[in-house]
Amino acid sequence: MKKSLKYISAVAMFALLTLGYTACKKNGGYYDAADENTAFTGNTYEYLKSKPGVYDSLLVAIDRMGLKTTLTDSNVTLFAVSNPSFQLALTNLNTLRKRSDKDPLFLSNIDGVQLDTMVSYYIIRGRRPSDSLVLQDGLDLKGVRFGYPMHAKLNRRSASGQVAAGPEVIEFANTKRSKFIRNWAMSTTASNNIKTKNGLVHVISPDHIFGFDEFVTRLTFVPPPPNLMALIGGTLTVHHDNNGGANSGEGSKKVIDGDDHTKFLADLNGRLWMQFELKTPEVSSVYTLTSANDSPERDPRAWTYEGSNDGANWVELHRVSNFFFEERYQPKVFRCDNKVAYKYYRVDITELRSGGVFQLAEWTINKTK
Repeated sequence: MKKSLKYISAVAMFALLTLGYTACKKNGGYYDAADENTAFTGNTYEYLKSKPGVYDSLLVAIDRMGLKTTLTDSNVTLFAVSNPSFQLALTNLNTLRKRSDKDPLFLSNIDGVQLDTMVSYYIIRGRRPSDSLVLQDGLDLKGVRFGYPMHAKLNRRSASGQVAAGPEVIEFANTKRSKFIRNWAMSTTASNNIKTKNGLVHVISPDHIFGFDEFVTRLTFVPPPPNLMALIGGTLTVHHDNNGGANSGEGSKKVIDGDDHTKFLADLNGRLWMQFELKTPEVSSVYTLTSANDSPERDPRAWTYEGSNDGANWVELHRVSNFFFEERYQPKVFRCDNKVAYKYYRVDITELRSGGVFQLAEWTINKTK
């Protein structure tokens, strides 16, 4: 009986060794993850909608920022962020706000400019399947709305104690406009290459915090640098004023008087620009706008910030669309990459929240830090 048991044990051991050898021979000795080359019959936006409870927060952000069309008919790659990523980001932000006795913020009312920038990190022009990211240094990518520099690289995870023996993941990075990898903020994907009618979806790991490491800092107000209008001085002109003129109770001069309880009010008439000629040229990469006391429908929604040295030929420094103030008397700080000293700066407003009457409490041109 003992001999029989020994014989059976030996046969079983031999069979296991044979299976192990066969498996290793088949896949080269490492685990080869199944290719997530899944096809979805609809467009990318419809793919997100088909996953209730997974991408609800991302859809709220996309809808609010007017990006639905981009995910419907444009050729794009989406690095999809799931609900837990947004929950982590909002929890961190509201924990900080609670310490300052401030009310919590939600996706419906956080700063639209900052949300727009962060959502655009995850939407890339063109189809970028994982096998296009196998270069040793990965691939430089551009965010869909502002051409913000992102980066992606295909790697293998470690498994069973063996380096690069696990599934393929994409390292997706916010470069922060730096050439040095040590300054980048990284995340990884949980699945890759989900095909839709108009692009690809790579799913970001759920432990990723939406916005990378910028969510809290972007949504915490930091005072702007000094105001060049006050430091240097100069002359304000506008495309057109209201019927009372520049010096009236709601004339254009109220927009630079340093008092957020006064305002400039005028008909938009399709377009209205405010221009300030500095006494001497200066570099400005920051400017501010402050909402007025009432009637949110009069707030500017879309504009460009421009610089010039002759007042005739203008260079676009910053473009904003789908913007809204969350509160009255609210200052908003906007930053761009300008490094040129201009004598003239202007804000050229082309769209309001609704209606045709424009108002703004304050506008400043600020030094570069």
